[in-house]
Amino acid sequence: MKILFITRPTIFSGPGGDTIQLLKTKQHLELHNISIDIYENGEIDFEKYDLIHFFNLRNPQDILHLVRQAKKNKKPTVLSTIWGSYYECDKKARKGIQQWISNIFPENYVEYFKTSARILKNFNYHKGTIPYLLKGHLHSQKEIINLIDIILPNSPTELDRVRLDMNYKDKLGISVVNAVDTAIFDYDNINSSKYKHLEGCLLSAARIEIRKCQLDLIRAIKDLPYKLVIVGKPSPNSISYYESCKSEANQNVIFIEHVSQEELASLYKVCKAHALISWMETPGLSSLEAGIMKSNLLITNRGDTEFYFKDLATYCEPGDVNSIRNGIINVMESEINPKLQKRIKSNFTWQKTAQQTLEGYRLALDLHKKKSNN
Repeated sequence: MKILFITRPTIFSGPGGDTIQLLKTKQHLELHNISIDIYENGEIDFEKYDLIHFFNLRNPQDILHLVRQAKKNKKPTVLSTIWGSYYECDKKARKGIQQWISNIFPENYVEYFKTSARILKNFNYHKGTIPYLLKGHLHSQKEIINLIDIILPNSPTELDRVRLDMNYKDKLGISVVNAVDTAIFDYDNINSSKYKHLEGCLLSAARIEIRKCQLDLIRAIKDLPYKLVIVGKPSPNSISYYESCKSEANQNVIFIEHVSQEELASLYKVCKAHALISWMETPGLSSLEAGIMKSNLLITNRGDTEFYFKDLATYCEPGDVNSIRNGIINVMESEINPKLQKRIKSNFTWQKTAQQTLEGYRLALDLHKKKSNN
């Protein structure tokens, strides 16, 4: 079987959790003798592929025109939705005109304004730009959901949210878990001597941006007797936020730029706890990675985190410094619960992701075959 992956154009120039999700899914599908190409740009020879796998419903401007082409060429399609809302963040955490707009207009208008602004600011024009601008944000997303054969959310709760938000209550979908690489994040075989001086710290590994709430984390840990290590680069539109984080930080906060996964494993091993307190997560790869490396977890209660971590993590309110502060104290003073690592190893590996993705492919192929025979 030959598959084409299609996602946002900045998947490698601006890497995030979706970059890892795409590459690890590709790697483990290829172990099942699946041949995979990643779309870069230009015309697609659809005849080469048995199925087209799209990623990220949050950015319809990047895939709408290609979903239409796949449908026109009668190709089976699936979509990894990576779906969540940052509307609460826009209304509560943004400043100035962005916050004003978010409190005046509905979410789909806000997303349309933000996407249009990024297109203008970053000169991010491609063949899909005009169709998206003419269609609008929510209508683009709904058309994508309508055209796609099978959706592949990262949890049953995400599947429910997509169906509700897109008003497609009967849309066919299968849950495909986000996962951790057990070969890289193997606690017993990681040499962490390089970071021995950070032993017992609170770690936070994520892109630095307002949605991830690093500034609130820095404020919450002030005057507490713990070291905070923030690992990550600012996203292109978050440089001023990054500067605010550095300005707010005192001597107990250390910034480390984006590191390899192997280096990150060493950092997970020395930390006492990991914090990912975003306005929304589905569930956050770094939380899974830290959990399998025997770290306590402080995580947001927004999104799909509770499906993944049940009662084995400490949850906090994003944007609430007191809630975050109490959560920090809890994870830094509590013993490590071995049940967390066991749950992640049993349920959230890339091997399982590949198996579930293959099931989604088979459903899409069968559905397409039935449609062709009618």
